[in-house]
Amino acid sequence: MPDTPQSPILHHPWDEPSAFTARSLIESVRRTRRVPEAAVPLLCFLDFDGDLTDWLVAHRLATPFPSWPCFHTAMFAINVEGITCGIIPRTIGGPYAVLVAEQLAEAGSELIVGLTSAGRVSPELPLPCLVVVTSAIRDEGASLHYLPAAKEVVTPTPALTPLLQRELPVTGWAVRSGSVWTTDAPYRETRTQLETWSGEGVLAVEMQAASLFAFGIARNVSVASVAMVSNAVDHDGRQFDTGSPQDGLRIIEACARAFKAWTRSPAAAATSQTTG
Repeated sequence: MPDTPQSPILHHPWDEPSAFTARSLIESVRRTRRVPEAAVPLLCFLDFDGDLTDWLVAHRLATPFPSWPCFHTAMFAINVEGITCGIIPRTIGGPYAVLVAEQLAEAGSELIVGLTSAGRVSPELPLPCLVVVTSAIRDEGASLHYLPAAKEVVTPTPALTPLLQRELPVTGWAVRSGSVWTTDAPYRETRTQLETWSGEGVLAVEMQAASLFAFGIARNVSVASVAMVSNAVDHDGRQFDTGSPQDGLRIIEACARAFKAWTRSPAAAATSQTTG
């Protein structure tokens, strides 16, 4: 019987340059669709669910951003806290979030914030609440194309964490910081896994933080993730309570204030010099 082949995902040639790049796609979009040359907003959000973006557009708080060079998604612009932010809806899962993040970084974004829905892992976590993600268990596939296999990946932009912790409580939500478990298969979460990760201090489970963090580290791009924890298998009360659209807007405003403070910090200046 022949040997079982090893999974190629565990043996990705991380040090080799990419054959197909975000720049190539962007150039094709601009040429094919006659998209004008222009940088995207410096702060951009990946809206996992998309409901917030839909509400912002319906209430004319966000408008189409015509210079976004992407075949797969639409970007909307929203002005908050004196700056223009970009928001892209329904970036569900690590591979899709990273695909879009690659193009955002190439197009000029300085900070990419993933707004992700999450389920509770730690029984100590209140529902609903926000989690500022500081690290993520890599139970997904996209991160393995950016970094060698390991159990966990940490945020590439740790200086943002205290700023988000400071600003997000004004939303009225409970705010925590810590690790999440990132999975590609939400309907394959088991009680054994939930108990194991809870025992190791993991707060919540979601689908994109580990992928985004690995991308950020490998590409030297500033990334953050805020998880909206709204459900749990051990919760008897209301499930999937993600608050009102106004709550979502307050979260964006808080992130924008954190971004403004971060851009004035020495850490951000050092990052800019490194990536410039």
